[in-house]
Amino acid sequence: MNTEKVPPFDPAGSFRDSVAASSKEGERNWIYPKKPFGRFYNKRTIVSGIFLAILFVGPFLKVNGHPLMLFNVLERKFIIFGIAFWPQDFHLFVLAMLTFIVFIILFTALFGRLFCGWACPQTIFMEMVFRKIEYLIEGDYMQQKALNAEAPNPRKLRKKLLKNSIFFLISFIIANTFLAYLIGIDELEAMITEGPSQNMGTLISLVIFTAVFYGVYTKFREQACIVVCPYGRLQGVLLDKNSVVIAYDYNRGEPRGKLHKGEVRTNGDCIDCHQCVQVCPTGIDIRNGTQMECVNCTACIDACDAIMDKIEKPRGLVRYTSEEAIKTAKKFKVTTRIIGYSIVLTILLGVLITLLAIRTDVEATILRTPGMLFQKQENNKVSNLYNVKIVNKTFKDMPIEIRILEPTEPLNGWAMESPTLRNRIFQKENSSRF
Repeated sequence: MNTEKVPPFDPAGSFRDSVAASSKEGERNWIYPKKPFGRFYNKRTIVSGIFLAILFVGPFLKVNGHPLMLFNVLERKFIIFGIAFWPQDFHLFVLAMLTFIVFIILFTALFGRLFCGWACPQTIFMEMVFRKIEYLIEGDYMQQKALNAEAPNPRKLRKKLLKNSIFFLISFIIANTFLAYLIGIDELEAMITEGPSQNMGTLISLVIFTAVFYGVYTKFREQACIVVCPYGRLQGVLLDKNSVVIAYDYNRGEPRGKLHKGEVRTNGDCIDCHQCVQVCPTGIDIRNGTQMECVNCTACIDACDAIMDKIEKPRGLVRYTSEEAIKTAKKFKVTTRIIGYSIVLTILLGVLITLLAIRTDVEATILRTPGMLFQKQENNKVSNLYNVKIVNKTFKDMPIEIRILEPTEPLNGWAMESPTLRNRIFQKENSSRF
């Protein structure tokens, strides 16, 4: 994290000593975020709906009878936007991953954790699906606290059973979707039709996936972002003072203080209402500065803007900005670091696009059989033994003809046999064996 002097309201920076989801004793603090509302929350709801529609419709989309997207790790078969990739294309995969990593570094240096708040599947499912259902069944955060504090009773058991049943059903649907991306929707439908007894391995995988998703969204929750995901912990090296993050304008807000009717206010615009803390799904106080737990979900922006509207102050006390912009009031500028990342990303993209453009539909490898020497035959002929491996990278049958083009004349008084294989059809499903 940034090691410079933190804003004057917390000179010791004690908020960095622990995470909000853990107590001083090391026990977990269960986070009850207040139900958010506002312009950013509405926009995120729309964006999340689009991403969810793409996710669940994706397995059913096909190009020429094949999945639009397939990530079959077990069979080492990948289809991306209708284009098949095989183990022989592993170098392309490595290059694509390097390009993606550099893109993430550049994107984070520019816009912070914008991806986490708007496009991360964990955030979308947690905040836009499971949390909404929880609010609908159990009520807002104060009602949830009261319900959990109650002794077991029929109303509590009914609400908990209904919520967890819906959570499990959604987790089951997510697990099926996840499996469809791994093995293909047709294969998944065939396994369902055949029954569990014929596909016990698939059934076990489905149960495991369902249990994992149910556990994450029911119990683990924000811990997935704080403990498991490395992205937040990499902020210290990915962000700088010019990165756009969700930040509190301490120059405008400090010194904070409660608002009293009829007073002549000498404090800053922050009235210390704690609304930004109450809506945070990871339990942090955004006024303490950029923190590892912040997923840039914009809930604090909406909460603060609503308070500013009520006390007739300008919006933007908490907003998308950079630490440098708050400190110096200067506009965003392109740094040498950003230029360097952009150059590296451009080079990687250029190489990747070039390799994809020159990628052929057929890959052939011809090697002399190890341990075998040429043999002199009758009638001044020379024979040799070769291994020929041909990979068909398309989905269609392809006629293959193998013949020696050179040399066409006898070599040193010996005639070379010219074996020819004509009109051999190589089936796609067997191509990896050739």
